[in-house]
Amino acid sequence: MARIVVIGSGMGAMAAAARLAVAGHRVVVYERGRAHGGGVGRFARDGFRFDTGPGLLHLPAVYRDLFVKTGKQTLEQSVELSQVDPASRHLFTDGTDVRLPNASRAGVLQALDGAFGAGAGERWSDLVNRAREVWDATRRPLLEEPLRADWRVLGRDPYPAAPVRRGRLGGLFGRGGADGPPTLAGVARRELKDPRAVALLESHALAHGLDPRSAPAAATVLPYIEQTFGAWYVRGGMRALADALHERCRQRKVEFHFDAEVTGIVEKDGRAAGVELADGTVAEADAVVSGIDPALLPPLLGGQAPWREGDVRPEPGAGGGTPGRLTVLLALRGTRPADTAHRTVVHAPGREAELAAVFGDGHGLREPCPHPTVTVLRPDDPTVRPDEEHEAVTLTAVVAPHGPVDWTDGTAAEQDAQRLITAAEAAIPGLRDRMLWHEVRTPADTEAETGARGGAVPGPVLAGADGAFLRPANVTRLPGLYLAGGWAHPGGGLAHAGMSGALVAGLIVEGEDWRGSQ
Repeated sequence: MARIVVIGSGMGAMAAAARLAVAGHRVVVYERGRAHGGGVGRFARDGFRFDTGPGLLHLPAVYRDLFVKTGKQTLEQSVELSQVDPASRHLFTDGTDVRLPNASRAGVLQALDGAFGAGAGERWSDLVNRAREVWDATRRPLLEEPLRADWRVLGRDPYPAAPVRRGRLGGLFGRGGADGPPTLAGVARRELKDPRAVALLESHALAHGLDPRSAPAAATVLPYIEQTFGAWYVRGGMRALADALHERCRQRKVEFHFDAEVTGIVEKDGRAAGVELADGTVAEADAVVSGIDPALLPPLLGGQAPWREGDVRPEPGAGGGTPGRLTVLLALRGTRPADTAHRTVVHAPGREAELAAVFGDGHGLREPCPHPTVTVLRPDDPTVRPDEEHEAVTLTAVVAPHGPVDWTDGTAAEQDAQRLITAAEAAIPGLRDRMLWHEVRTPADTEAETGARGGAVPGPVLAGADGAFLRPANVTRLPGLYLAGGWAHPGGGLAHAGMSGALVAGLIVEGEDWRGSQ
């Protein structure tokens, strides 16, 4: 039995802890904050409860496998999980209103034809079919296996060229033409034609903090995953999933220490041998799993970077330049209408202005976006509201991280929050008349609570763009030190973070030549 120390208690870190404990190791978690879950937080007031992190789960099979492998109770026996249907409702400035059914290709095709005109559904379906080739080509190397040593082959974009009159051009790992490799925005304009369909595709990238102008065409896998495997909600919110995972860890005798900041990683005989805490104590270990941003590790390693020669490594400041989330929590009076969609996306009237505000205008400048794309979450869940005469609603928008924008400026943050509320009125008529109170959460709040630089929210890894959208490997230059969580392979999001924990556990238990479950 080895002693394993885990730094942080985010979803990836806890997934690793639970699996390692089941394998017979003694696992101790040190968390700088006061609670588990990392970015999967909760805010409660006056009988209302809100998620402050992700609101929906994709690829639930990741957590089904985790719960099956770590205890007697399955995921569905640990939390109440349900598919969201429709998967999403989309509102456009021209008045178009379309509801996309959950996990139904035929239903999506029919809905888009009805909303955008004949042929729109088929064009979308053709794009998603090509995205399936991306999924088939990258599922194992980008989700189910540790990052391979020859990761540069993943720098090629696996999105196949669209068919033309005389057959297909480019084939798998298609070419982008004179302007370089294809981007998601380029694919959207070329293949979807209708600007509303373009906005629909780009919104999937934006929701993950990706700029569609630079994201590779392989990002089409994001709507493919949602359309194929569905969108899921956990009764009580995603925080209930974090609570269930924490409880599973405790059942497996994982030991948690909160308000316990790690200030150094101890090295002995060329290996990670434990951690030093802020109070000066040293916790010895046979292996250390870091669940924090790898870019924050050099001070813990005597100034040395954690990655090996030739490994993927983030660009300087990359994590701190990744967008964050502005969230507005709304306590509303009045009953939630029966036909309300769980998730509504209110699209911005001007995508270019929004992208410049979030990602910069090419000169490093960011200005407030007067009309952001806003996601409105309205769960039909009696556990998150005081009674049936009230409703808990969450508004989110992707915004520039703390640093380029001063999100500690309460006046400016409130002005941006009001922009979200104004946009959400398209989805919730009479919204302002129903408001009891609202709470604003900014990237500065995320940074303070989780330690994420700039309050950034990492997205999943993607192939293409010469590897710019990959994350550092789970194995580091220091034997015995491993990386888990959204800033390591295979990237951010609940499913990918859960897989990072599975990969780290496999590497520790089976050895560093392990290539994943077959």
